[in-house]
Amino acid sequence: MIVAPDSPARADVRALLTEHLADMFATSPPESVHALDDTRLAAPGITFVTAREDGTLLGAGALAEAGPGLGELKSMRTARAARGRGVATAVLAHLLDLATERGYARVSLETGSQEFFAPARRLYARHGFTECGPFGGYVADPHSVFMTLPLPAPTILVGASA
Repeated sequence: MIVAPDSPARADVRALLTEHLADMFATSPPESVHALDDTRLAAPGITFVTAREDGTLLGAGALAEAGPGLGELKSMRTARAARGRGVATAVLAHLLDLATERGYARVSLETGSQEFFAPARRLYARHGFTECGPFGGYVADPHSVFMTLPLPAPTILVGASA
């Protein structure tokens, strides 16, 4: 499995994101859906990645800059046929590595409070995320759960010479 930057405009990615958004709107009221479509995932300040195996799309996710020192996870999704194979963990690890490289102090996310989102909340909790209050432009919402993860400070090599 290879996790790497990709275009959210690719046909297979758009199909996955369409499925993702359909599930979000079927599960949450429209004002509580914060997932991004392919156009918004291509915006400046957002890094979009996919997980692929032999060219087949397994999953996707994005890291958005949400403010000074703050990254936000967006639109994490695993293809139905690839669930249970560690795809979400691989995408999450890749995005957290990017956030650390960028010097973010923390990464936060918004997910749903409904039972449909319980596997996502468990995934994030297994990787150290804890519940927090709304961040960025979010407001308290009974349909949302906010989670955050402090990141390690960048390592600075002292005494290295050229």
